[in-house]
Amino acid sequence: MSKAIPFEKVGECLYRNPSSGSYYAIIKKSGKQIKRSLETDNLPEARRKLRVFRTDAETLDLGSRKLTLEKLADRYEKTIQHLSPGTIKNRATVLNLIRKEWPEGGSGRRVASIKSSEVQTLLSRYKNAAGYNLAREVLLGMFELAVEDGVIFKLPFDPKKLKPRKRETPIRLAPSPADFRAIVKSIRTQPFSDTAEESADFVEFLGLAGMGQAEASSLDWSRVDFQRSQFTTFRHKTRRGFEVPIYPQLRPLLERRWAAAVKKNGGKPPRPEMKVFSIGDAKKALASACVRLNLPAYSARAFRRMFITAAIERGVDVKVIAGWQGHSDGGKLILDTYSHVRPAHSDRMALLMADETSATTTKGQSQ
Repeated sequence: MSKAIPFEKVGECLYRNPSSGSYYAIIKKSGKQIKRSLETDNLPEARRKLRVFRTDAETLDLGSRKLTLEKLADRYEKTIQHLSPGTIKNRATVLNLIRKEWPEGGSGRRVASIKSSEVQTLLSRYKNAAGYNLAREVLLGMFELAVEDGVIFKLPFDPKKLKPRKRETPIRLAPSPADFRAIVKSIRTQPFSDTAEESADFVEFLGLAGMGQAEASSLDWSRVDFQRSQFTTFRHKTRRGFEVPIYPQLRPLLERRWAAAVKKNGGKPPRPEMKVFSIGDAKKALASACVRLNLPAYSARAFRRMFITAAIERGVDVKVIAGWQGHSDGGKLILDTYSHVRPAHSDRMALLMADETSATTTKGQSQ
């Protein structure tokens, strides 16, 4: 059995492996030796990297060097509790996979010993771009936290080499106004359903208000102001409140819901905390209606898309629509998402630019 070739000391804390020519940094902190490959066989570069390494070592918490991947996942999970419930749930799914199926040695592995290949192996399990990007974001968040806490010097992988994958443009279905009315009517007229009226009103609200299920299900009467003709809701995804007009087509529905609530409350106005809708979603009713009408399987989001498309086509300013939706980007998301609507709308808007001269010319040509 051959003996290991000892490292050659090149300078203070700097060593060279004679067999490979690679340079290593070996320093002591709090009585403990820390060794790290400088990943180069070039002496000037090795000295530069050594200086960086020694600076980094000052922030290293040696007491955390034994922190396991499982414990890091627990630590990271505590830092995301301010996010929306859906986001927390999605990230928790990735964290559970990390805890149960880490590719090399399980989640009992020390964070300080994790290699880039292990990260890449875990990410390779995600075939679609959405899952891959979510897992990449979670791993990046975890290991950035480890760097901040002094557990490791740097990330075990290069984010620039493991770039987010480009997602395919999804096919976003939206019903026509006629299909929307047919769906609401089909739900409302089901003879053997105790919740037909409630489900129909819920779906109708989604389409007429352009809201999502979370906003609809959490709306209570304290936030509906008939005098000011607006209601206040909470965007769960961005965790911010915003005001929405009670549109002309929406008012009859809310007035009908108010009258029903007064009747249910013994002729008295409903208590402020009472919900406008007693159900959280109408998925089953919606799915059944689409089957009965031989329509695509529209989701609740499809009605928001229908609303936004109609608003764009009617010439409503995109910034105004963004405000109605609780967006703070001035309409960028809507412009990106609904680019297919804009060409036809742009053509119609171009006609508004005609002045008297062009109008007269056009009239003469038509004659």
